[in-house]
Amino acid sequence: MSRSALLVLADGRFPAGGHAHSGGAEAAVKAGRLTDAAGLAAFCRGRLHTTGLTSAALAAAAALGADPYALDEAADARTASPALRAAARRLGRQMMRAARAAWPGPELDELAAAFPRGAHQPVVLGTAARAAGLGPEDAAHCVAYETVSGPATAVVRLLGLDPFQATAVLARLAPELDEVAARAARAAERALREGLDALPAAASPLLDLTAEQHAAWPVRLFAS
Repeated sequence: MSRSALLVLADGRFPAGGHAHSGGAEAAVKAGRLTDAAGLAAFCRGRLHTTGLTSAALAAAAALGADPYALDEAADARTASPALRAAARRLGRQMMRAARAAWPGPELDELAAAFPRGAHQPVVLGTAARAAGLGPEDAAHCVAYETVSGPATAVVRLLGLDPFQATAVLARLAPELDEVAARAARAAERALREGLDALPAAASPLLDLTAEQHAAWPVRLFAS
């Protein structure tokens, strides 16, 4: 298992397209629900324990070699918003390009051929983790971190928030990131024994609603 590969996959500079997405933070800022570092912490914590847990478990299951078709269907079923489903597939396509360049191999090639319009991003990320020699908890950690680091980076731009404050929010969330990654990995292992219905299905209805509104904005800074 390569810790260096984990750092590459989790690096915000990995060209997987995440920089163009705010994870719902842009809509929350415009609505006045996210105005400062304390609001960012609450937003990230809520996202981490709902959609973050669900996505992390999907990635962990992919890293364990679960059927990608069934996983992609499971991801669709757990993503109520059409706008977020479309965003997940766009991110999946971009992640696939980056992952195939970094860790070329048959698993990623087969997934790319099976989903020419893009699989859900967590499914691609988990497959990339597997190709890189990483395990399910590693994949889950990548997703958990991305779940909170994306909004934190976006809010620095959206609010002009002090980047030191944004980084402090992420640092304080570290124990919860570890907890969510471990829960996701355990759930993925159980799902391989009992079926994918055992994967978490935690959701955030407000993120789904605001994603649909955000997608209709004529002008926006972030894609989602």
